[in-house]
Amino acid sequence: MLLYVVRHGEPDYVTDTLLARGKRQAEAVGKRLVRAGVNQIYSSPMGRAIETAAPACRMLNLPCQIEEWAREIEQEVKSPYPDGVLKSVSLLNNIEFRKDGRMELTYDQGFDCPGISQSRMKEAIDYITENGREFLARLGYQEENGIYRILRPSEDRVALFCHAGLMRAWMSVLLHIPIHTLWSSFSVTHTGITVFEFKNQPEGFTAPTCLCFSDTSHLYADGLDLKHCNKFEV
Repeated sequence: MLLYVVRHGEPDYVTDTLLARGKRQAEAVGKRLVRAGVNQIYSSPMGRAIETAAPACRMLNLPCQIEEWAREIEQEVKSPYPDGVLKSVSLLNNIEFRKDGRMELTYDQGFDCPGISQSRMKEAIDYITENGREFLARLGYQEENGIYRILRPSEDRVALFCHAGLMRAWMSVLLHIPIHTLWSSFSVTHTGITVFEFKNQPEGFTAPTCLCFSDTSHLYADGLDLKHCNKFEV
């Protein structure tokens, strides 16, 4: 099975809809998923994700299946560190997660990293872990102590439209990368595609492999700009 995790297009966060640029990005990523042969589409319940999924659903004649757990984590990632002002940990200088030897923290210790420890990130990760596990089990892959029992070998190509924070949090869970490392070192752009392979190993167990992260080749193919989060060209 291949799992395509797609961030939404450029949004208007106030109205939870796509801007004109985001709509063009959504059309481009839809074409990309058609070429990939996606045969199942899921989405966060939030408007900007559903709107991004719509072109792919139209082109592939597939329903958009809503996954409530895939909504963006927002209040959970806010922290008063280091100045007492409540803000997203994404706004912190990323050196805060690396300095004083913090890059050496293990997966479990990552939740004690300054900034992360003053947020509700652990609560969010626990929720994503439980619900992401149930989602993958429905797709035929049951997590057991870090590896996945293959319940039903699948050649499906599944797309989940969601959000940057949710994507990084779930990637931390799937690949067992400490959360402070994900937050300091990985950034997902609008309609960036991250692909995970669940290879159908003959032993009956598998583990996810990340084949690409925040891929934007569809934007280039459609002649659109490659501004990362609409800030600068990459």
